[in-house]
Amino acid sequence: MKNPSFVNRELICTTFIVFVVSGLAAWAASSKTVPDAEFAKSTVDFGIVVSDIDKSLAFYKDALGLKEREPFEVTPQMGADSGLSDHLPFKVFPLVLENDSTATNVKLMQFKDTPAKKVDNSYIHSSLGVSYLTIYVKDTTAALERAKAFGVEPIAKGPIALPEGFPKGIYLTLLRDPDGNLIELVGPKK
Repeated sequence: MKNPSFVNRELICTTFIVFVVSGLAAWAASSKTVPDAEFAKSTVDFGIVVSDIDKSLAFYKDALGLKEREPFEVTPQMGADSGLSDHLPFKVFPLVLENDSTATNVKLMQFKDTPAKKVDNSYIHSSLGVSYLTIYVKDTTAALERAKAFGVEPIAKGPIALPEGFPKGIYLTLLRDPDGNLIELVGPKK
């Protein structure tokens, strides 16, 4: 039978070694760079042209809870040289779910002096192109309370439970932004 103080020292040493190895492995994984990685960021940012920037900013910030980053200007020359616009200047308002340098940016912009055609967003199959934005929430109930306080109601019967084959207790709710774009909230109810 081993001496109890020896067992304690052995346990402490083993725990320390496991802790150090785990820490080194986590550090190595977090600082590891992939030399042949094709992308500089693991997220995709996207822009939405809106009819009323003030209404849309209020919706995305107040009803959905996104946070505004520093807006930036696109000059007429940059717009033309890049192919973004035909010499029209515009201001871009980036929004994020969390203030994190790797967060996806939802970039809102308005062109007041040019008539834009609305896309048919009746359903996701009504038009080609980007059809909806998905936001994963920790609490569907709280997200809907915030949206309802802003005057936004769910579409159809939402929130609805996701069917068998998806994680149990996860709900889907569709909302519309001021221009009718579909916003999908996915998460549990609390």
